[in-house]
Amino acid sequence: MTQTRTTRLERGRGALGPALELVHTGRAPTRAVLTAELGVTRATAGAVAAELEALGLITVDPHPVAAGAQGRPSHRLSIAPGGPVVLAAQIHADGYRAALVGLGGRMVATAPGCMDVPADPSRIIDAVVEAGAALLHETGRQCLGAGLAVPSAVAEPDGTALNPLHLSWPAGAPVRRLFTEALAKSGITGADGGPLTGVAGNDVNLAALAEHRHGAGRGARHLLCVATGHRGVGGALVLDGRPHTGSSGLALEVGHLTVNPTGLPCHCGSRGCLDVETDPLAFLTAAGRTPGPAVSLLQQSRELLRSEYSDPAVRAAAELVVDRLGLGLAGLVNILNPDRILLGGLHRELLEADPERLRAVVADRSLWGRSGSVPILACTLDFNSLIGAAEAAWQPVLDDPLRVLVG
Repeated sequence: MTQTRTTRLERGRGALGPALELVHTGRAPTRAVLTAELGVTRATAGAVAAELEALGLITVDPHPVAAGAQGRPSHRLSIAPGGPVVLAAQIHADGYRAALVGLGGRMVATAPGCMDVPADPSRIIDAVVEAGAALLHETGRQCLGAGLAVPSAVAEPDGTALNPLHLSWPAGAPVRRLFTEALAKSGITGADGGPLTGVAGNDVNLAALAEHRHGAGRGARHLLCVATGHRGVGGALVLDGRPHTGSSGLALEVGHLTVNPTGLPCHCGSRGCLDVETDPLAFLTAAGRTPGPAVSLLQQSRELLRSEYSDPAVRAAAELVVDRLGLGLAGLVNILNPDRILLGGLHRELLEADPERLRAVVADRSLWGRSGSVPILACTLDFNSLIGAAEAAWQPVLDDPLRVLVG
């Protein structure tokens, strides 16, 4: 029986990854849709779904349901509720967060940690992995991979944080190697019982990937994402479902577009960059507020915007940041011609506070904005950088489930 099943698995191997990705991203809710999307026979789609179920990745409802008045009954496909997870980790200027994320972008468990980020990156990487190991121990879930999001461009192929401007890390910190070493020290193992190799990426690149697969970016072919988190501004471009990271992982450093030539000095050596003109500290400063140490700058900015927007000083600060953000977005629209723009972090809150003002600035200051409206939407996923880190960790499974789970 084992020999027969192994032979059958090998024969259908090429379809398993594409089928799993379709279910993972919600594009194949039933076996009938899976059949159409894969372009295979009903029997083949049924066999592929059965194999994914046997691997513990999805469930196939045994009772077919009608797809509509004219629709033929079909079996529903869903993510296995008790299935494996990956460890997702994020480091930001105020600390870290660890999470276990299942297929479908489902957050199973999460643990935040607030700490001053030390100059030695291994200390906080060890801390976030320890938090993830505790979650795995508590839940008893099988771990198939691990991904790390950091507030820096991550150079490839070395996996180094090239310019962690808002952290005190040295340039070129080997974050991927340190992450993999921390996983080994924690005792976290993969499906085969061996050590895991961690993956690492820029937090906004990963957030954009998550939004494209599970959030407001679904269906976009040229998706631009711009976000400000705890400090600074990041950008990402997803082309036909894959992040565009340039020749060595360093593309889309949008935070260093100049939007105020006489503005604040930036960590990069220039002045008036998006990074220092539109992040939470810029908003708090413009509103005449002195940041406190109790909670993050991002949380302080959000609370101020939500609770005191009627205050003239807060509204004026919001409008100032929106105008400068709009100027930066207009330049990006002229260069990249995206079909959708997503805003995250504080930028999402600013868009929701005054959506027409931002859209008007982008339309007025960009050629393509005037000739054809570019949708500007808010990111919809909470913890999208974490979910994006999980997406990077899930990718080997999506590419070849058998190789990861069976060998």
